[in-house]
Amino acid sequence: MNAIPEIHKCNIYVALLNKKCIVISNPYNKIECVMKFLIRLLYLPLFTIGGNAIAIAVVSQGHSKLWLVVLLITFIAIAFLLERAAPFDKTFNQSRGDSGRDFLHALVNESLGILSVLSFPLLVLFNPLPSVWPDTLPLWGQLLLAVFIVDIGITLAHFVSHRINVLWQLHAVHHSVQRMYGFNGLMKHPLHQLIETVAGTTPLLLMGIPQDVLMLLLVAVGLQLLLQHSNVAYFTGPFKHLLAVNVVHRFHHINNAKEGDVNFGLFTQFTDYFLGTRYYDSVKKITIANLGIEDEPNYPSAYLQQLMTPFRGYDDPANEQKI
Repeated sequence: MNAIPEIHKCNIYVALLNKKCIVISNPYNKIECVMKFLIRLLYLPLFTIGGNAIAIAVVSQGHSKLWLVVLLITFIAIAFLLERAAPFDKTFNQSRGDSGRDFLHALVNESLGILSVLSFPLLVLFNPLPSVWPDTLPLWGQLLLAVFIVDIGITLAHFVSHRINVLWQLHAVHHSVQRMYGFNGLMKHPLHQLIETVAGTTPLLLMGIPQDVLMLLLVAVGLQLLLQHSNVAYFTGPFKHLLAVNVVHRFHHINNAKEGDVNFGLFTQFTDYFLGTRYYDSVKKITIANLGIEDEPNYPSAYLQQLMTPFRGYDDPANEQKI
């Protein structure tokens, strides 16, 4: 191999991306390459560890819970910025007239989530069981336990929603997306979010979960939904076999009924392994052409229409096939 002339050495940057050495000779691309590499490398730990660590610090130090709302809004902004800096697919960043609608979905659903946590003292009154929650564990340990339990319940509710038509009509709102980016994770019909919330948190409430841990769980779910639907081409490594990351979850949004019947997990893929629904293809790339609902290509896109659509046509045979 010929040696690189000394005069050109300062114009060459070697970056390790996906285990391949890419030589960049254009000096103007060096900074951009380094930034993209760092974004891709740090995005997963930033959301899974960084965001939750900050939330735990806020709660453990007795700060106002409003800072958790600020935290979530901040991470939404970070997601938007980094999706443009290191995108998986640039076309996913292009609005299809859905930005305002997605904002309304996020605003309503996250507000309802906060209200549900605030109603915690009232819900406790209806729990006849003594608390068995391990509150002697450190706060991070309690959050991990809550994540593990809620992940099973929500994953099973998600799985069933693809098999019971009434539930599918509500869940179809989420599958009507025409592009994949972080905000998609917060786009749900409020009633379907309620169903998933009940399925995931009922065991926690019966166990006597503290309100602080429940609030941390709400933040963790929000961060995970942003991460799971993210358009950032972040590194996943071996975690793609364990966690419900974006490269795995995109297959769930394939518009074909058979192909999209996979990867229901919220936080992990453990329940998918149990159900036999875990799937990953390292070669296939999901594009805009693969998204949406195959049987309903003209699914309503306006917010209020999406809220009302599930209440029509339950007996329509055309609605029997689900994604």
